Amino acid sequence: MKRNINKVAVLGSGIMGSRIACHFANIGLDVLLLDINPKELSETEAKKGLKIDDKVVKNRIVNTSFQTALKAKPAPLYHKSFASKIQLGNFDDDLSKIKDYDWIIEVVIENLEIKKQLFDNVEKFRKPGTLITSNTSGIPIKLMSAGRSDDFQTHFCGTHFFNPPRYLKLLEIIPGPQTNPEIIDFFMHYGDLYLGKTTVLCKDTPAFIANRIGIYSILKVVDTMQKLNLNIDEIDKLTGPVIGRPKSATFRTSDIVGLDTLIKVADNLYEGLPEDEQRGIFKLPEIIGKLEKNKWLGDKTKQGFYKKTKDENGKTKILTLNLKSLEYKPKQKVKFATLELTKPIDNIKDRFKVLIGGKDKAGEFYRDSFYGIFQYVSNRIPEVADELFKIDDALCAGFGWEVGPFDTWDQVGVGKSLAKMEEAGYKPHQWVYDMVESGIESFYAVDNGVKKYYDITSKSYKEIPGKGQFIILDNLRTNKEIWKNSGASIFDLGDGIINLEFRTKMNTMGSEVIEGMIKVFDLGENEYRGVVIGNQGANFSVGANLGMVFMYAIEQEYEELNILIATFQNIIMRARYSSVPVIIAPHGMSLGGGCELTLHADQVQAAAETYIGLVEVGVGLIPGGGGTKELTRRVSERAETGDIEYNALQNAFMNIATAKVATSAEEARDMLILRPQDRITINPNRQIADAKIAAIELAEAGYTKPVQKKNIKVQGRGGMALFNAGIHGMKMGNYISDHDALIAKKIANIMCGGDLTSPTEVSEQYLLDLEREAFLSLCGERKTLERIQSILNGGKPLRN
Repeated sequence: MKRNINKVAVLGSGIMGSRIACHFANIGLDVLLLDINPKELSETEAKKGLKIDDKVVKNRIVNTSFQTALKAKPAPLYHKSFASKIQLGNFDDDLSKIKDYDWIIEVVIENLEIKKQLFDNVEKFRKPGTLITSNTSGIPIKLMSAGRSDDFQTHFCGTHFFNPPRYLKLLEIIPGPQTNPEIIDFFMHYGDLYLGKTTVLCKDTPAFIANRIGIYSILKVVDTMQKLNLNIDEIDKLTGPVIGRPKSATFRTSDIVGLDTLIKVADNLYEGLPEDEQRGIFKLPEIIGKLEKNKWLGDKTKQGFYKKTKDENGKTKILTLNLKSLEYKPKQKVKFATLELTKPIDNIKDRFKVLIGGKDKAGEFYRDSFYGIFQYVSNRIPEVADELFKIDDALCAGFGWEVGPFDTWDQVGVGKSLAKMEEAGYKPHQWVYDMVESGIESFYAVDNGVKKYYDITSKSYKEIPGKGQFIILDNLRTNKEIWKNSGASIFDLGDGIINLEFRTKMNTMGSEVIEGMIKVFDLGENEYRGVVIGNQGANFSVGANLGMVFMYAIEQEYEELNILIATFQNIIMRARYSSVPVIIAPHGMSLGGGCELTLHADQVQAAAETYIGLVEVGVGLIPGGGGTKELTRRVSERAETGDIEYNALQNAFMNIATAKVATSAEEARDMLILRPQDRITINPNRQIADAKIAAIELAEAGYTKPVQKKNIKVQGRGGMALFNAGIHGMKMGNYISDHDALIAKKIANIMCGGDLTSPTEVSEQYLLDLEREAFLSLCGERKTLERIQSILNGGKPLRN
């Protein structure tokens, strides 16, 4: 049966329900968000003379929850206008409307009796065949479906989103005893393609997969911490980005989520897992109980494992809790010899052998905690999942790990670790020994660009299902990489399309990347029919390599700097004026030069989570790689009459002058960075494949090399007068410095076409020359050099 989801009803408007509703709106669905009625009037309602039956009172809970969600940071919506897709209501008046909805999802409090009462009412109105799911994080699906009608049970399952639903990519799908397999297949595909999720099929076991393994991992870290007498600062240093985990690491994550939430999940697991060989880990140490008693639960109570304070100068200080004295003390600098050894190693997977082989306390920590989780995940198959890749997928998508536990074990060396694990008291399950004895030494293998996993039942490698439409560049590295240097690689994607991948730190655009861009255009024009520029790092690109600019500027090598900027402009323009279609696939931070490259694509295939903008002003420069020119051109093209729309020009100017960054691809449309024909990919795993499809479509449509524009309408002195008046007002009001005013005037000068006596049509090259002139002049400003040096010393990327 073919299913289309156009309308979704979300029952429950709390933190999860309201944000799930927002994510459905993100993908264009009509959403009905309902919650309970208040039992009594609030003080404000009583003063207004309202009655308990008034609609505004009945909808108070849902209205308040929804407004709280809309104000949340980070934002749950891709664009604020999407809020209009969500209709609010209450269970008493509006539950009957669910008969017209394609999918009903329950997101009320984690209480089985309350959920069952709600389902009793749902059955009164739900149309047979309608999908019905629960967002439960741990209540057994079989208990919720018991006693329901046959049609309800066959269309019912768990769909467990992780908070915040827009940003965390995991969606666990949990069948009930009677769920139709076709329904499960539908959700696995729909969650991936339309919701942008990593969908993981789970068994109906306590806490399913991600929370079961993830909470064990956190508590195992605490266990090892106590064994080795480590402190909070040391643990968060050891369990953060150095091993591919979020910056919040262990204890900061607990503060963000709330210690009470961790306690609740751990207690439920302890009670629900009497047969778990590591059940004792889920029994929280005494110190956690003391924190709960003190109500030191994290951010929600203003203090937890960390506490923010201000010193005598009003400067914010972070204090760390000493778990022995229960006193807060200044955050410590942490240094371990083992961590120092990993600093030159950019690839996280290559660090694990060094970390686990460390001779200091850090090495001891990694051996004990890693061996513990290796043992634990080996024992969870087939209990929580039949296939090992599901555990890795769940931890990576739900907890933000870059490398899952089985993949980590591969990097350490499965066969080499067995004896050491036994010696440490962490003997894994027998199936791991059987695998190694059969001659298979790793849980994963890549075969002809396809990643495969070790299947325990057949004792052989099998292709990971559902990944056939993804293009993962790491899987192509052994046999599809046709060119590379130290900072870039080119891959043959097949069907006449090649892809340029940046591989520098933060994917900054320096000489290696420029060389790669020249090479990919040469190859594309001579041997292929289309080019994609995209990568699968954390960010597309944070812009130009400031070190090169600073070096030339500080030495006053302005001729060399002029050549550098002209080269960059030419290569950016080649993206627009190549003889083959060029598709740019930005994601994550796409700033400065990364944004300028995106602006010059024949078509953009942006990830939904693209944070893009021209941020050069932040270091005292202007966008010098065609960014200022391109926004000027786009305003000119959008003018419906012969006159430039000053409001549109001013908006574009302000976006550059304030270094504004779009917080989603949808917001980038408002800023003219993305055009109506540019496309957005919700699931980042599909982005390169989608970009390849776009390149093929353009090639097969008879792509013709564009002609450079020579009719860009600019306003000359008349426009400059308006901009100068605004800049002067900002300066006189002390909103901007003299240096900021100087930069703003140079941006305005470019966008107005320089010193022209009247509105004129100019060419792209004319505006590029103005850009380069402005960029060079600012490189001679001391304030600019100070800003660049500050960025370089702090190791911080350009950002808003």
